[in-house]
Amino acid sequence: MNSPPSAAGGSRDLVLARIRAALRGSGPDQAPVPRDYLRAHVPADDPEALLDLLQHNLADYRALVHRCTPDRLPLLLAALFEARGTRTVAVPPGLPPDWLAVTRARPLPDDGPDGPLTAARLDTVDSVLTGCALAIAETGTLVLDAGPAQGRRLLTLVPDHHVCVVLAPGQVVASVPLALPRLDPTRPQTWISGPSATSDIELDRVEGVHGPRTLEVVLVTDGG
Repeated sequence: MNSPPSAAGGSRDLVLARIRAALRGSGPDQAPVPRDYLRAHVPADDPEALLDLLQHNLADYRALVHRCTPDRLPLLLAALFEARGTRTVAVPPGLPPDWLAVTRARPLPDDGPDGPLTAARLDTVDSVLTGCALAIAETGTLVLDAGPAQGRRLLTLVPDHHVCVVLAPGQVVASVPLALPRLDPTRPQTWISGPSATSDIELDRVEGVHGPRTLEVVLVTDGG
């Protein structure tokens, strides 16, 4: 029988006691946890419907959304950077070189000869271009896990303008429950739903607080 929490330990002892009790019930003979909840609220096997829903929810979070085919991607990216007045673009390792084949902006590789880009250097960069690990249609969320074409979390938190490329349908899932099994929990993950923003007590929205003020998402699909 567990002794009651001491006055000195208080809430800490109570929490630890509950954790120990829960762990005693774990193991190979533990009954499986029921997971009979609805795993998606939309048909998960309709790629076009998922893409439309993703675009709607991304825009609802004030992201700027574009669609194109793979062959038009370099031209679209060049146009986005040109419209933004971008002169320098931070580039993570593993980014396909053809994505920036026609842009006039100067790529700044994060794995260049001078080493990783510092926070101070990133603060002077106009834009950052990345891919993603997954995009979740129901929540309008982009998930980056530091994989190829995504890079370190710092790359997408310091520059004021983030352009993220989503390859559809392979990187688009319907819901969070369907996304989690496809992600490696040991990798550092960044979940992005629109540009960085917060609101004060009077609900005045301020963007660009914890990351970029402008998020642009390019949905690349064979359907255009």
